[in-house]
Amino acid sequence: MGSPVQIRVARLFRKNMKHFEERLAQLENLGEYIRKPDISLEEALKSFEEGIKLARSLEKDLEKAESKIEILMNGPEVKANVPPDLGLFDA
Repeated sequence: MGSPVQIRVARLFRKNMKHFEERLAQLENLGEYIRKPDISLEEALKSFEEGIKLARSLEKDLEKAESKIEILMNGPEVKANVPPDLGLFDA
């Protein structure tokens, strides 16, 4: 089992992922709703505006995730259970 920090990060990731997926499903539902022939132009425009706002927030979330992944992929490798060599107390 992981450390308490790793467990909290995993829970937070799952929570955020679920929220992202829910908002993505909401966007898909708005798209389907707008395509219905029996809705008014006003309803379609309102749903379209909501969909644009939702799409932009999802895009920002994806950009944040991509940045984090890039940092993790390009960051230095950390060896487990090896204390860092800080050189602070060298004589």
